[in-house]
Amino acid sequence: MYPLELLWHMWAATEVLISALLHFGYGMVIFGSGLVSKTVTVSTSKAKARESAKIMQLDLDNTEFTQNLSMYSATADQGSLNGSFLEGLEEAPIVLVHGIFGFGQGKFGSISYWAGAENKDNRILIPDLGPLSSVHDRACELFYYLKGATVDYGVEHSHQYGHARFGRHYMEGHYPEWDENHPVHFVGHSSGVQVVRLLQQMLADKWFKGHVSTSADWVLSVTSLSGALNGTTRVYIDGIRPEDGHSIKTVSLLQLLRLGVVIYEWLDIPLLKRCYTFGFEYFNLSWRQSGLRGLFTSLLNTSGPFASGDWILPDLSIQTTLQLNHGLKTNANTYYISYATKRTTKLFGQTVPSSLSNIHPILLIRALQMSFWRHPSTTSPPYEGYRDEDWQDNDGALNTISMLYPRLPSPHPNVSLELDAKDRQILLPGIWYHTVLEADHIQFIINRDRAGVYFDVLYDSIFQRCRKQMRRSLIEKRDHISIGI
Repeated sequence: MYPLELLWHMWAATEVLISALLHFGYGMVIFGSGLVSKTVTVSTSKAKARESAKIMQLDLDNTEFTQNLSMYSATADQGSLNGSFLEGLEEAPIVLVHGIFGFGQGKFGSISYWAGAENKDNRILIPDLGPLSSVHDRACELFYYLKGATVDYGVEHSHQYGHARFGRHYMEGHYPEWDENHPVHFVGHSSGVQVVRLLQQMLADKWFKGHVSTSADWVLSVTSLSGALNGTTRVYIDGIRPEDGHSIKTVSLLQLLRLGVVIYEWLDIPLLKRCYTFGFEYFNLSWRQSGLRGLFTSLLNTSGPFASGDWILPDLSIQTTLQLNHGLKTNANTYYISYATKRTTKLFGQTVPSSLSNIHPILLIRALQMSFWRHPSTTSPPYEGYRDEDWQDNDGALNTISMLYPRLPSPHPNVSLELDAKDRQILLPGIWYHTVLEADHIQFIINRDRAGVYFDVLYDSIFQRCRKQMRRSLIEKRDHISIGI
């Protein structure tokens, strides 16, 4: 081995170690805070329950107390999203769909993936989907989260990727009345946007068994926040091979992630799993189902989600995203708004991070690497017409060009949101309106203080657009229906 080649391998190994330590450290901070928050929340809830039990025992024979309790229960039922107060199309709930490593409401106690943005509207739903599950599997989970029943991943899909056909069971959906007359708004962050897009196409294709009346019109609007609409070059830096877009390099950050996830899922420690799970329960990775043999085969990567490729990182390569996008359409009756993010600038003709202090430490190295990324000349480019320079602007996780609107394999109808605002035009369905924000990939999640006043500006804009502009269109649609137009 030549000295320069040896030096390169040493640098690559050092970079993987540094990246692993940074990501692991940040993950442990969130996980530890969530675990403590969860414990405090549970303890507080138990204390309140004991106190309530004492009060109820003391006042059990008090008629006035009983009547008040009945009135309170009735009011609480009316406040549920499953209640009857959603009487008009304009009252559609807003569903926030998290990205990779994300989590739903209550998973981490008081810690919110959306940094508390859900408190800005009283009709918000926050599903807890598999943090590392594939786009397909998460789309299935999202459907049954809303409609209810047992998650069905499909016969062909589950057989192809070697996992159980059925997953989590929802006794009652969080919005069981969901249909064309009761549509929803979706706001997706990162990979969550692709989950929503695939779900909408599955609705159009009537993919879900037993639901013959589904259609793309069940989705009223899609808001993409740093959305992975066309894949990202970061997955190649993390360890996905650029040659095929799905297999993992031997020495890489993703190999360390794979080993850690396999061991965590196999140990299946109830306290930890209640706080966080990677979403692979239907692969039966736990020692209870797989035993020692299952652990060894998973570690050797001959079984499980990483061996089959049915997980989220391969779905984010440019090649795999292009294949997925082939079947995804933009619905003529759905509104689409995309907020792309960027933390890079040009310096002497080279793309570099635009700020060292305003970009999160776990994203800084990747932002620099993505700025200098070159697709290997020894392999075919991911698509015809690919140019490295088009993919250099990024937010530390995704390329800005990828976040604007679906452009692969062919661009969908799109308009710049700045031009639209300048001309004061009303947004039209079936068109991707896009804009670019100066921010890194996690600016508007987890930590509200990082974004400052822009946090409120952004989410107020998103939710108000859902509530006002979309409502106007729905009222017009309802009026047209009522007069028989």
